[in-house]
Amino acid sequence: MALAYDGAIQRLIDAFGRLPGIGPKGAQRIAFHLLSADEQEAADLADAIVEVKAKVRFCDVCGNVCEASPCSICADPRRDHTMICVVEEPKDVMSIERTREYRGLYHVLGGAINPMANVGPNDLNIPQLLGRLNGDDVREVILALDPNIEGEATTTYLSRLLGPLGLKVTRLASGLPMGSDLEYADEITLGRALTGRRDA
Repeated sequence: MALAYDGAIQRLIDAFGRLPGIGPKGAQRIAFHLLSADEQEAADLADAIVEVKAKVRFCDVCGNVCEASPCSICADPRRDHTMICVVEEPKDVMSIERTREYRGLYHVLGGAINPMANVGPNDLNIPQLLGRLNGDDVREVILALDPNIEGEATTTYLSRLLGPLGLKVTRLASGLPMGSDLEYADEITLGRALTGRRDA
């Protein structure tokens, strides 16, 4: 089957189509928007992509995105260092921060256990989490993983792993629908889930 467009425009459509959440029609719409945009708008987008690849990295402590490690959350002395909230991805940190209900630290796993995608515990930032728990400061670990099959499997695995360490291990309370992502939860629902968390 022949491609509808040739050269640079098709390359741009293909590039956008490889991004998560963008289908073929969405990729085509974005490409044609950029084609009709002024030079400055296109240059700003290109510069932003280059800048994020050059400057943004992952925090050496928690795994969150940052430009300088440790990240601003890990470096903030006003945060409660007795609590670590474990999340799957950096975007989940911002979802929880928007609730203004949590003032502890975070740990980003970098995904969830998913045998279908060949992602096991060894592929996640679990050893780094265990290393952070060796000190005397941490008293509670909150498991705030997506309420789907992979998140539940990871929560169960971590609960069993952390249980013998003598820490309080909690998970988000109900209120988040199964099969959804933290990223799409509203602040009230997510805030109530954090406030009403329970033992894992």
